[in-house]
Amino acid sequence: MRVPSVIRTDDNPANSDPANGDPENRVELHYETFGLDDGPAVLLVSGLGSQLLGYPEEFCEGLVDRGFFVIRFDNRDVGLSSRIADGVEYTLSDMAADGLAILDDLGIEAAHVAGMSMGGMIVQTMAIEHPERVLTMTSIMSATGEREFGRSTEEASTALLAPPPDDVAEAIEFDVVNRKIWASPEWYDEELVREYCTASWERAADNRPDNQYAAIIASGSRGDLLPLVQTPSLVIHGDKDTLIDISGGRRTAELLPNAELLEIEGMGHDIPKQYWGQIISAITALASANA
Repeated sequence: MRVPSVIRTDDNPANSDPANGDPENRVELHYETFGLDDGPAVLLVSGLGSQLLGYPEEFCEGLVDRGFFVIRFDNRDVGLSSRIADGVEYTLSDMAADGLAILDDLGIEAAHVAGMSMGGMIVQTMAIEHPERVLTMTSIMSATGEREFGRSTEEASTALLAPPPDDVAEAIEFDVVNRKIWASPEWYDEELVREYCTASWERAADNRPDNQYAAIIASGSRGDLLPLVQTPSLVIHGDKDTLIDISGGRRTAELLPNAELLEIEGMGHDIPKQYWGQIISAITALASANA
C-alpha cells in the first residue's frame, strides 16, 4: 500500500532565504512509502526534473515483494516538494541531505539507496559524505561529474535543455517527442510515455529543473572522491543511452573500489518495464548480500 507523507527540513542553510531568514521558507519534501517498515529500507532518488512517478508503483511493489520497505520522493524544485526561493543556490550535497532527512523522519539510521541519472549523482554524494547512512549504493544511468565521461549526443543535450512550451497540452507533446531521443529504442511506447508525461504535468506544472541542473554544475566532479567510497555499490547503465553515454557508468564503476557494473543491452536513458525484473533483482541481490 502506498503511504504519502510530507516533512519540512530546517537544518540546511540552503533551505531558507538568506535575506530574511524566514523560517517559513524552508524545504518541504513529499515522499511515499510502500511495504512494511520492518523490512530493510530502499530509498529511490529521482533524476533531473523527474518526480517520484519516475519509479512506478508497480516497480516499487516489485521491491516490496522481495521483502523491502521502499521510499520514493520528489526532490526539491519538482513535484509536490518545495520550490526554492529565487537567488538561493544549492548543490547535490543539499539534495543528498534532503534524502537523509526523509530517513530521519522515518527513524531509519541507514538504508540501501538507488538513484537514476541525477539521482545517481545524489546517491554517490550520499556515499561520499554520509557513508554511515548508506548500506549499499546503486547508481543507474549516471556519471561522475567528469566532463569527458558520460557525454550526451548533441540531439539529446539540445532536447534536454530546451524550455517546454507554456501550454500544458503542448508541453506534454513536447516531452513525448523528446523522450524518444534517449529512450530504449526497442521498447519505446508512445502511449505509455504520454500517460506518464500527462500524469506528471497534471500533478505539478511549475517544476524548476534549471535549478537542479545548476546544482549539478555547481557540484563539479566526484572523480577524486569516489575512489574513497567503501560502500558496496552497483552501477547500472544501458548501451543505448544517448543522454548519458555508457562511458559515464563504466567510469563510475572503475573509480568505486567496491562496485559491480551491470551493462544492459538495448537500454537507453529510461527503465521500461521489460528491464524491471533485471534491475530489481540486481538491487535486491546487492542489498541482501550486504544487509
